[in-house]
Formats: sequence, C-alpha cells, structure tokens
Amino acid sequence: MELNGIKPADGAKHAKRRVGRGIGSGLGKTAGRGHKGQKSRAGGFHKVGFEGGQMPLQRRLPKRGFKSQTLKYNAEVTLTALEKLGLAEVDLLALKQARLVGQLAKVVKVVKTGELTKAVKLTGIGATAGAKAAIEAAGGSIS
Repeated sequence: MELNGIKPADGAKHAKRRVGRGIGSGLGKTAGRGHKGQKSRAGGFHKVGFEGGQMPLQRRLPKRGFKSQTLKYNAEVTLTALEKLGLAEVDLLALKQARLVGQLAKVVKVVKTGELTKAVKLTGIGATAGAKAAIEAAGGSIS
C-alpha cells in the first residue's frame, strides 16, 4: 500500500448538496426554502424558544429550587458512625480514610443520631448541641 493509493471506504464520502443551481438540480428557484415567509428570507429567523409571540414554555413554568454549590464541601457524621469507627481521636483525615465523609469534604459536623458509649476526642470537627452533650457524657471532648 502506498500513500498515493489510500482512499476512503465506499459510501464514507458524498458530495454536498448544492442548492440554488437551476431547475435541473432539483433544488433551484426557492432552493428548498418554500415560498415567502420569515424562514425563506436571508437573515430572517427567530431566537431559540420563540413561539410566535405566545409566552414561551420556559417563561410559563415557575422557577423552582436552588442547589448550593458549597454543599459538596459539607458533611455530617452520626454518633452511631463514631461508635462503629472505634478510634480514640478523630479528625477530618481519619473520617476520610474510613470513608465516612467524601474526599471533597472540608467542614464536618457530628449530629445526634444513635448512642455513643466510648470516649472520643474530636479535633477540627463541629458538633450539634445534642451531639456535644452526648460526647461529653461519654467522657469525650471537642476541640
């Protein structure tokens, strides 16, 4: 095989349809644009979503909801999860390694769900008022 002998596969290439080149081409005169009207004119078209003056769908429907982009950096851990973890000292890195929080998490808070019997020292992790009371009752601390 030589470089000058390479050609594309059969049917891979086809001639572009040339419009407005006379009656014989089958696409002469109006060149496939029909008769008159906005769509037949050069430069005559409307914006996306335009419905001829009728109130467009995207404006008829109510605006709804909002998803904060900062939520992906926040995470929460339950007292039950801390109990199962079984570490004496817990920080953000330990939670990430145990896969209790996502890798993107920057702010972690302990919530009061379940029970805690072991003493746990939290560093760099927040806690709700109820969770804080439960941790201190079990002999742990928050710093």
